[in-house]
Amino acid sequence: MNPGKIKEGHVNKDHYIRQDVFVPASNWFVAASLIAASILNFLPLQGEFLLLRPDFLAITIAYWNINYPHKMGMSVAFGLGLMMDVGNAGILGQHALAYCIVVYLTLVFGRRLRLFTPVKQAPQIGLVLLMMQWAIVLVALSTDSLLPDWQYYLATVAGALLWVPVSYLFTLLLRQKPDPDAL
Repeated sequence: MNPGKIKEGHVNKDHYIRQDVFVPASNWFVAASLIAASILNFLPLQGEFLLLRPDFLAITIAYWNINYPHKMGMSVAFGLGLMMDVGNAGILGQHALAYCIVVYLTLVFGRRLRLFTPVKQAPQIGLVLLMMQWAIVLVALSTDSLLPDWQYYLATVAGALLWVPVSYLFTLLLRQKPDPDAL
């Protein structure tokens, strides 16, 4: 028996036929998604909507860093964080540090996260977002700010829940279109 040969009954042909082929993400697509996430972060919300709004930019940074780590780096995350700090009139460097933590954690756990489906990735992304919020709180506490209450962390839960649709949306947009000339 040839060890390189696979028996006909042991291979599920449908599994290999149904696998998706993805188009590599262009730099323009990555930049457009980061701009859209920044706009969503800057939307003026009030009340419960403000408490439940996740950090769209952190979720987008995490997605690109997990799936295309060569497209996202610390310098891009740091620059986007500085932009968020200036836009929110916050402590300069607060979000920059937090986004760098997101990049670091998703680089460290990226290989493992790629093995899971987006549903199984969501709790781990929630943990990454929680670490990011803790960094923001620690920087704020160093400037004699008050400790936020438990409602501050609802954005982490919303971000973990939002991870699944965002991940599927990007995956759907990057899926290769069927060839009309193919049989």
